[in-house]
This record gives sequence, C-alpha cells and structure tokens, in this order.
Amino acid sequence: MGMGEAESAIMADDPLELFGQWFAEAVRSEPNDPEAMALATATPDGRPSVRMVLLKEHGPDGFTFYTNLHSRKGEELCANAHAALLFHWKSLRRQVRVEGPVSPVSAAQADAYFHSRPRRSQLGSAASDQSRPLAARVDYLERVEALARQYPEGDVPRPPHWSGFRLRPERIEFWLDRANRLHDRRLFLRGGEGGWSSTLLYP
Repeated sequence: MGMGEAESAIMADDPLELFGQWFAEAVRSEPNDPEAMALATATPDGRPSVRMVLLKEHGPDGFTFYTNLHSRKGEELCANAHAALLFHWKSLRRQVRVEGPVSPVSAAQADAYFHSRPRRSQLGSAASDQSRPLAARVDYLERVEALARQYPEGDVPRPPHWSGFRLRPERIEFWLDRANRLHDRRLFLRGGEGGWSSTLLYP
C-alpha cells in the first residue's frame, strides 16, 4: 500500500471553501453544465421526487437556484422546506452531496437574477405553467410569442410565482473515485454554533 493510497485526498477544512475549489475545477474540466445538480424534494408525507436544476450562486450563505413556484419542486419546497442536492462531475470522478433547509430568496434578488437572463429565457419562463399538462407544444410557443409582442423591448416583468430558494447546508459529503473501488469519502456536519465537524466514511 502506497503512502498516497493510505491518506485521504479530501481535506478536513471548511467544506464550503472546499466546494468552491472543486466547483472551480469542474468549471475548467466538465464539458457541459458544471453547475448542474440533482435536486431532491419531498412532500410533507415523505414522497420524494428529483430532477436536474442549475446552481446559480454558492457561498457562506448556501446554494441558490431558481424555479417556478407552481412547479412540482416549487410546491414541494413551499410545503416541506428541506432538500438535498447532488453534484456529479464525471470528468473529475467526483460527487458532492448537500442536505439542509431551504428558504426563499428576496424579491429583489429574484428580480435581479430574472433580468440577468437572456430575453428569450425571460419570455419562456414567464409563459410557462411549469409542470402543468400541455396539450400541444405549439400552445406554449404561441404564449411565448404573445408575450414578446406584449413586451417588444427591454426586460419582461418577473412573474410573482417565479423566484428562487437558498439551501443552507447542514450536511456536505465529498466523494472521490479511487482505484479498485477504494473510494475516498468525507462527511461534514454543521454544529449548533455554525462550525463544522468531519469524519471519513467507508466507501
């Protein structure tokens, strides 16, 4: 057994700083959507659902993403304000799992992000009854074009039901692929005063 193999390659420091380092590496190496993450939500009685969304901000306050509040994920988060995230960066053979409570972003923050998006994306979001049945795709496209005529220039008003959530992590687990399934895993848990403890996990 080599020395490098016997030691963990995942540093036991601040997990949010470590996430930032891993994310920066993924931005450089991942061919598509390094910010893509699986978002798991659940109903109040514990029925789960999961889908891919995009991370828009991360830092000491947590992980921020945006959605239609009338979508399945939006409704589940409003009814059960806990969620889990999974990042899988295949090019780096790494995963990060994050769990914790969620809270809505401010209206000002939602406005700022909505209006930073390309105009066509603003129109598409404003025209969508996300997760609701759609009789034909052309119906949706016609709604997009009707909004484009209604707002021929500049930003489209952000619909009140389109906003964002911030997940405040309580658990963060880093997973690193190593040869022969001798993987490297480290779990960080947030303490009562905001500090972090960590432990290695068997793979």
